Amino acid sequence: MRATPLGLSPGGLPRADIKKAYKRLAREWHPDKNKDPGAEDKFIQISKAYEILSNEEKRANFDRYGDAGESQGYSQHQHRQFHHFHEGFYFDESFFHFPFNSERRDTSDEKYLLHFSHYINEIVPDSFKKPYLIKITSDWCFSCIHIEPVWKEVAQELEVLGVGIGVVHAGYERRLAHHLGAHSTPSILGLINGKITFFHNAVIRENLRQFVENLLPGNLVEKVYSNKNYIRFLSNWKKENKPHVLLFDHMPVVPLLYKLTAFAYRDYLSFGYVYVGLRGTEQLSSQYNINVYTPTMMIFKEHVDRPADVVQARDMKKQLIDDFLSQNKFLMVARLTSQRLFQELCPVKKSHRQRKHCVVLLTGEGDKFAEAYEAFLTFAVANTKDTLKFVHIYNDRQPEFADALLMDEEKYRGKSAVVILERRNNAGKIAYKTLEEAWQGSKEDNFILLDLLDQLRTDPGLLSSETVLADLNDELAPMFLIRWLYSVLDYISDCWDTLFHSNWREMMPLLSLLFSALFILFGTVIVQAFSDSSDTRDSPPSEKEETAAKTEKNDTSFSKESNSRIPKKGFVEVTELTDINYNSNLVRLRPGHMNVVLILSNSTKTVLLQKFALEVYTFTGSSSLHFSFLSLDKHREWLEYLLEFAQDAAPIPNQYDKHFLERDYTGYVLALNGHKKYFCLFKPHRSGDEGGTLGSCEDYDSSLPTEARGKSSCSPGSRSIKNKLHKLSFWMERLLEGSLQRFYIPSWPALD
Repeated sequence: MRATPLGLSPGGLPRADIKKAYKRLAREWHPDKNKDPGAEDKFIQISKAYEILSNEEKRANFDRYGDAGESQGYSQHQHRQFHHFHEGFYFDESFFHFPFNSERRDTSDEKYLLHFSHYINEIVPDSFKKPYLIKITSDWCFSCIHIEPVWKEVAQELEVLGVGIGVVHAGYERRLAHHLGAHSTPSILGLINGKITFFHNAVIRENLRQFVENLLPGNLVEKVYSNKNYIRFLSNWKKENKPHVLLFDHMPVVPLLYKLTAFAYRDYLSFGYVYVGLRGTEQLSSQYNINVYTPTMMIFKEHVDRPADVVQARDMKKQLIDDFLSQNKFLMVARLTSQRLFQELCPVKKSHRQRKHCVVLLTGEGDKFAEAYEAFLTFAVANTKDTLKFVHIYNDRQPEFADALLMDEEKYRGKSAVVILERRNNAGKIAYKTLEEAWQGSKEDNFILLDLLDQLRTDPGLLSSETVLADLNDELAPMFLIRWLYSVLDYISDCWDTLFHSNWREMMPLLSLLFSALFILFGTVIVQAFSDSSDTRDSPPSEKEETAAKTEKNDTSFSKESNSRIPKKGFVEVTELTDINYNSNLVRLRPGHMNVVLILSNSTKTVLLQKFALEVYTFTGSSSLHFSFLSLDKHREWLEYLLEFAQDAAPIPNQYDKHFLERDYTGYVLALNGHKKYFCLFKPHRSGDEGGTLGSCEDYDSSLPTEARGKSSCSPGSRSIKNKLHKLSFWMERLLEGSLQRFYIPSWPALD
């Protein structure tokens, strides 16, 4: 037999509850009152749900057939559709919140229910004093019912010890559940110092207690196990400016109640624990006459040889401990180390009957001031009253405070002084009176101070001076580097916990983005590596023709341009473009690389190469430029095929033209981009006598020595050939700027 939509028997739902829930939701989602775009659809769904749940016959039919009885003739496909609607609706707790099981819910959870504003404004600030254990639950959560007995037992036990307990109903408090990061029910989490930690183990008593104990910092309680250790622990009162607490008990491990107490009072007290059953503690126990069978708690203040207060009880309750510690939060003569401590010890007066005065010893550090401090401490112990607080301050550490109270600096320089003050408001205004003479701790000083305190009880106007104090420096605050280190450790801990215990549905977009970035990065590296290896494998050793560049003998324009770049070498590497290196030097050039090719003939080779080297020398600093030359005598057809794609630069030669084989392309320069399949064209500069001088270069003897070649280059014929490459450097500038016209080709022709 099929279960009902809510998993109950047909008679298990009170009709009054169904009707009440339906009316409430119908009023909320009625299209006339709710302007939500989906209100009409939700109202229809509510009506259908009520129709089925309120009619036993329809509900029974739904159990048997998956519908309400009107659709037995429907096809199997329609049946599945309706069943899918049923499952998606009745189990969607974020919308459908019929409190049908309200009579079954444990009433013990009611007093722990949390709301969003209550959690933000009260629970989070309170988590800095005690940890919280919070359960996330919902209606129709059968796992929640399963853990309920364990939760109830542990909640009662931990609450007595001082742990805060909270319950969040995910159906009614969706905003808070989402804020806490709870995506399923039941969920259990811990809250301490405003930080959330999820519980991931089996829900049993021992695991929950251990979870709460692990939330607490590990250095709350120091174990005292010998006389040496005991002296060192109690002697830290001056450095920490706190009383020290010792608990003597027969338990081998520190009780959870004591750890929770240490966490609550960690700003005021330091805590130690003595296991009386440990060997080596007998002398310590006998020194203070400790009953090893009864837990004993002692408070030590300025004197480490005797406790300031003691409490002993067989059953140490939380209330007893709180009352004992709250009366001993401060030293007898506490040192003012922060503004917060000053405000607590010397509160602002609220009425004439609640006047509280502070007696402040302004002194220095070191043995020189020890006698004055001990005398002041003795006076404070003998005259302790609820309306008086005795404190001291180091002048060097709080200079602004001392300067405001000691107007006559010369009179008190190098000495101690006593000031009686009363705070008038929170803005720092005080009324005060300074003892006329420096404090030395003599009997006369004691009588003078005692007389002033007696007068103060009957004459508040005795404090005749007024001033405004600046806030005190926080002397015990950790350094910025330590605070930063703690923040980093907390962040790493949060990331680690999120990585292994997060909701993976929410983590998927972040993980997808991360893996996509890594895939693109490594994919690019791998492709580039294979491309580099392919280029190296396919490029055979090239034939190099090195031409010396003699900059001191030629154009002044070259010397100006050379200042803007730093060539890699003192010469230009110009490689002949042949069928052997054609693929590596052009077809398979890397993206962004270009090959600048000079067109020459055998007769003009030397002259043009010299001029070409001079013109492009300043551009050899760019690693993306390669320089080559092409023999017109060998590869005329390849060149003319390329020039067909530059119609405006070089008209297509007519095969019937009688000058077809005589067309002169020497001095042309092509910048070839092998990857993108385009080229830029430089046409030779035409001079007036170019036609009559070209032939003279055919008699040029390339076998002459360098000096002779330099002289012959000055002849009219060689001069006109050099003029062909006039302004090539300006063309190269435009090439690097990307402002030259580009001629694209479908593919590179073979170089036969």
